Amino acid sequence: MTDTELPLPPWRRGVSKRARPVRPALSQAQIVDAGLRIVTEEGIEAVSMRRIAAVFHTGASSLYAHVANKEELLQLMFDRICGDIDVPVPEPGRWREQIKQMARSGHAVMGRHNDIARAALATVPSGPNALRVSEGMLAILLAGGVPPKVAAWALDRLFLYLVADAYEGSLHAQAAAGRGVTEGEYGDTFTDQLAGYFENLPVDRFPHLRANARVMTSGGQDERFEFGLDLIIDGLARYARS
Repeated sequence: MTDTELPLPPWRRGVSKRARPVRPALSQAQIVDAGLRIVTEEGIEAVSMRRIAAVFHTGASSLYAHVANKEELLQLMFDRICGDIDVPVPEPGRWREQIKQMARSGHAVMGRHNDIARAALATVPSGPNALRVSEGMLAILLAGGVPPKVAAWALDRLFLYLVADAYEGSLHAQAAAGRGVTEGEYGDTFTDQLAGYFENLPVDRFPHLRANARVMTSGGQDERFEFGLDLIIDGLARYARS
């Protein structure tokens, strides 16, 4: 009698020695969770159907019953994080602060997930969470007296500002990590070098860049983000009716 033909001990009767553990059924939520873990730790370039399938010890083909392709997966991932954005009930007298509050919340959420903001560029996020955010922002603008067309177009421009700024921030963070320094150290070095470059430009051709080199490179990322937000919201206030 060979080893494979040995009888089962009494406490294992009814269990085949050749039986393999059954893999739990995958769900779209599990796939999105795995994608978010990868993008947060390694960046959007590391996300692939094959890479996520490996997390579940299966083949990429088993994912396609839940997600059509990588592009759809990225959209689902982005929509998932939109669920973490706070959407307040519109208060007409506080519409400007409420829009800024939502903008800060969205910017912070994207910043917590590496370069996930890239997934929203050149697309129109239309998942349930993204629609909830758009609906909330539009409701606040309209309640504040901003005309519908201005509010709708402003929503597009504001969203582009948030996504682009968050994505650029992720690129700086990746550059800092690649150099083995903190983001603050990387930023200080970069701005100091840039200011020095401006200050050494030919004065006859670039007098204003030379004279204002330190001003142009001053301010941190958060400070500049708030400045840009003020520019957009203050511009919108010109259109708001009482």
